[in-house]
Amino acid sequence: MEYAFSLHNVSFRYTSKRPLVLENISLDIKPGTIFGLLGPSGAGKSTTQKLMTKLLSDYQGEILYFGKDLKRFNKSFYEDIGVGFEMPVHFNKLTAMENLSFFANLYKTNIDYEALLVRVGLGEAKNQQVGQFSKGMKARLNFVRALVNDPKVIFLDEPTNGLDPSNARIVKDIILELKQAGKTIFISTHLMGDVEELCDEVAFIASGKLLAIDTPKNLKMKYGNTNVRIDYLDNGSAKQDEFPLEGIATNEKFFETLKTKRIVTIHTDEVSMEKIFIDIVGK
Repeated sequence: MEYAFSLHNVSFRYTSKRPLVLENISLDIKPGTIFGLLGPSGAGKSTTQKLMTKLLSDYQGEILYFGKDLKRFNKSFYEDIGVGFEMPVHFNKLTAMENLSFFANLYKTNIDYEALLVRVGLGEAKNQQVGQFSKGMKARLNFVRALVNDPKVIFLDEPTNGLDPSNARIVKDIILELKQAGKTIFISTHLMGDVEELCDEVAFIASGKLLAIDTPKNLKMKYGNTNVRIDYLDNGSAKQDEFPLEGIATNEKFFETLKTKRIVTIHTDEVSMEKIFIDIVGK
């Protein structure tokens, strides 16, 4: 398989006298998937993203972009990618449309960014100076700016951070639609709910080293035991029992509870991505 990105034993330090920020990082990102890079602050997430977007280049090891050494690409590489930095990059004295127009003119290909601006809820504010925007409005404008050139690969750093649930839902829906359209998406975030909902595969990094790479589903199976929890009424009193999912088909007490009690709710109790994060990263 030809991967969108392949990192082979990549190490990096900012100066020769400073310690390694990344140490022997190896990972493969399949085209048309959403890949999440997770880790605590200072783990090396932003540095990894900067290497993959050619903002940093003096690294050891190899980075391949669709099978070709990333160092062999010239500035035309930026026609292929879109980047949404965690700290929005805007001109505060320009309007939202003026900002997008400026960035759009840097590329050969553009999307209908005004329509996307409307979809993320900024249509009525499109002619307003960005300096007057709230944090959430700037985050949504930053998201649109990352897509303005119809990129093949999209890098998003904390794409829903600072957004209310309604606007976060809109952004996540768009991200999933981009995946369906064949885009490759690289997400760095600390929001485990986003990871579980969006990512096909995730990598955990701490102190510049990769600790685990797998799908969210496989991680849940590996790091937690799934139980079935039943809430029921017994002589008018609310009670709760848990049963291991493994062997549930022959668990006599489970079926006895179903037959004899007034059931209120039944649901599985899976290990959370937050707990998996802590178990792997250790902090």
